[in-house]
Amino acid sequence: MSRRFPGPTARPGRRPAARRAFSRAARLPRVLLAACLLALVPGCASESPRPLVVLGPWTGKEGEAFEAALQRLDDGTGRTYTYEGTRSLRETLVSQLEADTPPDVAVLNSIGELTEYARRDQLEPLTEPTRERAFSPWAPDLLVDGRSRTYWVPLKVDLKSLVWSKEGTPSDDPTWCVGLASQATSGWPGTDWIEDILLHQAGPARYTEWATSRLSWRDPDVVRAWTTWARLLDGRSDDSVERSLTTSYEGTSGPAGPRGLLDSPGFDCTHEHQSAFIRYVYAGDGIRVEPSARFLDGRAEYRDAFEVSGDMAAVFSDDPAAQELVERLSSPEGRERWRAEADPAVRPLFPDTRGLPSAEPANAVEQEIDALLNSRASALCFDASDVMPPELRDAFHRAVLEFFRDPARKHLDSLLGQLETVRVQVDEDTDDRRSFRPPQEICDRLGG
Repeated sequence: MSRRFPGPTARPGRRPAARRAFSRAARLPRVLLAACLLALVPGCASESPRPLVVLGPWTGKEGEAFEAALQRLDDGTGRTYTYEGTRSLRETLVSQLEADTPPDVAVLNSIGELTEYARRDQLEPLTEPTRERAFSPWAPDLLVDGRSRTYWVPLKVDLKSLVWSKEGTPSDDPTWCVGLASQATSGWPGTDWIEDILLHQAGPARYTEWATSRLSWRDPDVVRAWTTWARLLDGRSDDSVERSLTTSYEGTSGPAGPRGLLDSPGFDCTHEHQSAFIRYVYAGDGIRVEPSARFLDGRAEYRDAFEVSGDMAAVFSDDPAAQELVERLSSPEGRERWRAEADPAVRPLFPDTRGLPSAEPANAVEQEIDALLNSRASALCFDASDVMPPELRDAFHRAVLEFFRDPARKHLDSLLGQLETVRVQVDEDTDDRRSFRPPQEICDRLGG
């Protein structure tokens, strides 16, 4: 299977041509500045360091809040920052790498993609004290060239094991809202369902084996997760299936933007399985949120295990100022500045809130999510599909869409066979005897 990542594989200890070219470009402003100071270049006394470029996933109000916080950073050197926010993050970053113009810092939500970039020597290992903020399970260490290194740090996180409903709605017999469309990544809301079900049925250890490609897709625990999802959504009409396949996970649009699936015309449903971020579209709507465990036919001992996701910052430049920027963004002061700039509806959630000044939650929903994430969880497990290699993750997305249309067991067996083939092929492609291993610990068991 062909890979979607640019450039040849780097040999250990050697920087790829793209990185060397960018390093020269990054050093050029410093060389010019030194020449100015020595009066070797007339007329350049006003030269200042080039802006550091940050590429990230946040747009709209989220992007505005992050950019405002970024612009308020001041290290006393006069360094400025440029933020590029895009919904096509992967495509944009790949294009920039191919053009030998990577950002100084990129913020990604996929451990699988970050692992690929680290394997190709396109990331710089983080320095202290940033490494101390690489909270588990968002930032596992990687074994590269015989050394354990940290390559990214979480800036913002989300809790995924949640169910949303309108206040006053009975929860005894839920009917589920499902929207699977998401442009190039359509299908991911369905992968969240299957991941959450498997976590609560089989537990964090088995979940970790599966997420890190050490468990067959034909394993009975994996099969049961898919069939449980089909049973929970049983009885949907053909029209309902098509509506879910073509409707965004944010619901249909209204005068003020996305309505959310619970408020979207044509969706006769009472409950929605979705990440904490969806609170943005339900701000002030009288929405209730609760842990997903009791809905998923799981085991009692796993009811306080939660699936999480995150947006992680990684350094693509060898400019020391890029390391310093990530250090400041991940610091308690950087977090507080970001939180202060954000509207309550889009205020970010952070991993391990120790060191942050206490803040009154925006509402009861945010209070509940914060409590689940930072005090009530017995285990936090990173989104499984975002741990997988990009080829396998993308195949998982496509399989969810096909299974949602036709959940027959024969069809499921075929789809899982295809996913197992991809898993084995990717594993063989990466087994080239270099001293690199994918992350193995993507669940954090809290309290020992």
